[in-house]
Amino acid sequence: MTSLVALKRSIKAGETPAARAAWAGIQAVRGARVPLIRPLHRLLYAAHRTLGGLVAQIMRAAWWTPMFLSRVETPAPGLRLEGGMPLVLGPLRLRLGRDVRLSGASTLSGRPGTQPAPLLEVGDNIDIGWQTTIAVGTVVRFGDNVRLAGRNFLAGYPGHPLDPAARAAGAPCTEAQIGDIVLEDDVWLGTGVTVLGGVTIGRGTVVGANSVVTRDLPPMVLAAGNPCRVIRAIPPGEARGGVPHG
Repeated sequence: MTSLVALKRSIKAGETPAARAAWAGIQAVRGARVPLIRPLHRLLYAAHRTLGGLVAQIMRAAWWTPMFLSRVETPAPGLRLEGGMPLVLGPLRLRLGRDVRLSGASTLSGRPGTQPAPLLEVGDNIDIGWQTTIAVGTVVRFGDNVRLAGRNFLAGYPGHPLDPAARAAGAPCTEAQIGDIVLEDDVWLGTGVTVLGGVTIGRGTVVGANSVVTRDLPPMVLAAGNPCRVIRAIPPGEARGGVPHG
């Protein structure tokens, strides 16, 4: 193994003509590709997308959805899992309403030790986006028509205690560190928003991308920042397209 590593270093260093030639050959192999034949490869691309979509639909109907529903306490009609099955960790109870769309690249976790077991309860017509994590300390509750863009983090519990000795010993976070999170009807969180435990976001409020929500937000406002603050009210009927970037 040592001699092989030395040989690789010698080739990459290019100290001799043979080493430089070997490195050039390796680079050529790495960059090799079949010549593009545009009509043929456009057809192959379309076939790849069609076949991939068909396989994903079969997996969703026959594998991901039934297994995920075994963890859900409600019928959840119209549930649609996008791109796989979410990771569920800990003693988490799940109650889902009608027409929930949930990214398979998301994580739902419940705090160990909470009694009764932590509860994630969401209403009807919900979108939970890509790479979102919902960590439930006690209760996380969504109203209807809630939209979560990608990479949101709802931190109902931090996972570790503040005391460094307890943290080093592997102790869990304390009861004082956890809190409920409530998103009322029609809330929209942009990409990368973090919501801390103990926060309620009022009906219809929109939170801009990468904000950190540490306190309650009133209904029907546009809010953003770290820490998140109210920017302005949202007048009835105002278009909201694109504001929170997600």
